[in-house]
Amino acid sequence: MELEQVMLLGSAVLLACILAARLSTRLGLPSLLIFLGLGMVVGELGLKFTDAGLAHTLGFAALVLILAEGGFTTKWSEIKNALPIAILLATVGVVTQVALVAVFAHFVLGIEPITAILLGAVTSPTDSAAVFSVLRKVPLPSRIRATLEAESGFNDAPIVLLVTTATVWAVSGIDDNPAALIGDVLWELVGGLALGVAVGFVGAFVMRRIALPASGLYPLAALGWAILAYGAGSSLHLSGFAAVYVASVVLGNSNLPHRHATRSFAEGIGWIAQIGLFVMLGLLADAMRISPTAITGAVIIGVFLTFAARPLAVFLCSVWFKVPLREMAFVSWAGLRGAVPIIMALVPLAENAPGSDFIFDTVFCFVIVFTVLQAPTLPWASRLLKVSKGEDSTDIDIEFAPLDNIKADMMQVHIEPGSRLHGVSVREVRLPKNSVISLIVRDHETFTPHAETRLLTGDDLLIVTRVEDRQKVERRLRSLSDYGRLARWRDS
Repeated sequence: MELEQVMLLGSAVLLACILAARLSTRLGLPSLLIFLGLGMVVGELGLKFTDAGLAHTLGFAALVLILAEGGFTTKWSEIKNALPIAILLATVGVVTQVALVAVFAHFVLGIEPITAILLGAVTSPTDSAAVFSVLRKVPLPSRIRATLEAESGFNDAPIVLLVTTATVWAVSGIDDNPAALIGDVLWELVGGLALGVAVGFVGAFVMRRIALPASGLYPLAALGWAILAYGAGSSLHLSGFAAVYVASVVLGNSNLPHRHATRSFAEGIGWIAQIGLFVMLGLLADAMRISPTAITGAVIIGVFLTFAARPLAVFLCSVWFKVPLREMAFVSWAGLRGAVPIIMALVPLAENAPGSDFIFDTVFCFVIVFTVLQAPTLPWASRLLKVSKGEDSTDIDIEFAPLDNIKADMMQVHIEPGSRLHGVSVREVRLPKNSVISLIVRDHETFTPHAETRLLTGDDLLIVTRVEDRQKVERRLRSLSDYGRLARWRDS
């Protein structure tokens, strides 16, 4: 195809995906389903893509950007208490699911042992893009949302190691010492986590102390540090995926200049990565010509994984923390799959491992069928299991811009639907001394509030505060968003 034709088709697909993302949000579905469908449609129009090796490389690159976006938008204050459970789910939980699915696939479906292990490995991880895009629209207690988001961010690292090792076994035979393999996996995972923390703190330290000539360079620099963590981790034979996610969490929770611009930039890059990734996978799936056998296998494996293997894994990882059974059930049901299983299925496909075509087709069908089944039902499941009564708060969106000459910050706060700031009066906000709500934008009209003005959903607040009080203001606003007027009794 000529360059002009590629640009024309590419821009048309991009715009179609952007419009489709709006539709998928209203339906409560991850956008990946529509993007995959568009990829398959483009394939039917004559654009063929069959290079599994290139797809594997591009898929890993896209996954790095998606993990970076997830890290930048993750709040440390929410996930820190959920880390023990999340890390167990991302390690012990993953291994449990891999083992159970492999045993089921071999003894019940008659699949060869090494192919069964690979099938278990590629279907076990939850997907950060799917989890982030769906759960942040569902009112949930912060501990549950944080557990699922952290699990999806951390489980990529051990799964990459497991799938890569199993692929080598499938191609060359098993010649590794299992104890040595477990040691290598732990070393790479722990080393990647430590490297991510180090790169994140160094990056934040440098960015806070160097004045860049243009505000647009700050988001680029933040993303550059995150990708550096991945590259350094991979070069040192550590887990690059763990490194990039942790580095992004550290950077995203540091007091960086133009933080909102950095977050918006990361979200945009994340969307580009998702669109390109899923359209590419749709093209590849079309080339594979999925068979009825793969569809049947996908449904059977999916039912076992969703209703047996994952619930057992969640129970084994959560019972030590006295998590109620209803919350365990919801965490089990909300383990959405998406890009990660399909990308992992490309690893054996790129190496021509035995049964790799069957694995790819099965995983592709599994992701589509069970994403359609699970994602739209999450709000209903949360109410049925009494995890949420629909009254849990959603987040508020806070931005600040530096006013260097007067050592002050201008904060922009958007009150999202579900925030308990709705109905709170300006007097009840009780910001620190010398911090003030200077302007409210409501229904495209601006006005200066007075003490009895009540804040409403959809309002944009402009708040001026001293630099040293910014964190106090942000903590106060988030507390009000979570607890409403009761926050006055919770703040010291």
